[in-house]
Amino acid sequence: MPTAASPAPRRALVVVNPTAGTAGADLIEQVLRLCRQQLGAVAVHRTTHRGSAGEAVRDALAARRGGGPVPDVVVAVGGDGTVHEVVRALAAQDGADGADGAAGGPGGPHRAAGLGRRSAALAIVPAGTGNSGYRMLWADRPWQRSLRAVLAGDRSGARLRRIDLGRLVETGEPVLLGACSGLIAQGLIAARGITAAGREKYARALPEAAAGFTPYPGRVTVDGRVLHEGPTVLANVGGGRHRGGQYLLLPGSELDDGLLDVCVVGAGVAPAEVAHLARQGLLHTREGVVHGRGRRIVVERLDGRPLLFEHDGELQHLRWPSMTVEVLPGALAIWGAPKEVVTRVDTQGAVPLGGVAAP
Repeated sequence: MPTAASPAPRRALVVVNPTAGTAGADLIEQVLRLCRQQLGAVAVHRTTHRGSAGEAVRDALAARRGGGPVPDVVVAVGGDGTVHEVVRALAAQDGADGADGAAGGPGGPHRAAGLGRRSAALAIVPAGTGNSGYRMLWADRPWQRSLRAVLAGDRSGARLRRIDLGRLVETGEPVLLGACSGLIAQGLIAARGITAAGREKYARALPEAAAGFTPYPGRVTVDGRVLHEGPTVLANVGGGRHRGGQYLLLPGSELDDGLLDVCVVGAGVAPAEVAHLARQGLLHTREGVVHGRGRRIVVERLDGRPLLFEHDGELQHLRWPSMTVEVLPGALAIWGAPKEVVTRVDTQGAVPLGGVAAP
């Protein structure tokens, strides 16, 4: 859902992860130069440890309580992990971690859509490995063009939107891109031993993980109704269409419809086929792949063993047999390309609304 207006930002906090995959000195300098040319006030924070990005955002927003100036845009320069930290801090400013913002809270999506009109919004500069967060908002547009449009408030090139988040019930953590069980999570483990940079890292990691992967006995429930039960290769829940910056799992997903999408790959698809099919945008055409949509999605492992899963590219070290994701409608203010631009680029072969993929 677009905001009522998309005024140009005036004050920015630039959060830089210097250790991100492609965050070299030249890229960082370009970002700062663009911001300083366009804005009246630019603060810079270079992360020093895990959690540092979120701490910087929370500190900047805390100035509001004392009547001081706060940023109206946070520019996250890094990968999906850096973006997740910033999202967590920004979501908290609007109460997205509380029940009122959730689907069952007072006012539902309409209340959440009106939250934080004056709060800081997020802009992403991709400097990580997968950069799925940037892709879901800007497709493959060069980041320099995107950032210039944001800083200028150019409505023909950038829009300020309020998009949905998920909430992992077991931990309370917000979910931006998605949460996935099975093969995708196993791929993160395989990626640790691969030295390639950028999307090539995941392009090599997923087939490696698939080589020794065994489907697990699973069940996926959407708003109380069983969507899938049986051998499971993966179950991906969220809003972002791509994972790892290149694997199309949720081709029909919308970021601001007040619903979460889910893709389940059953044993009808060999794990070794998943990477190629998803990269080509053909996964949804295979028998044994089902899609659903709802407000509360539960992914379970039925043999009592811990469910291997991740969200936003971070492996979850939790020894629980299930994960539950609830929607937080309109919980995050974020800059992206006009919706029709991303839709035109990314929806080839999209699954019909609420549909199940046909063979």
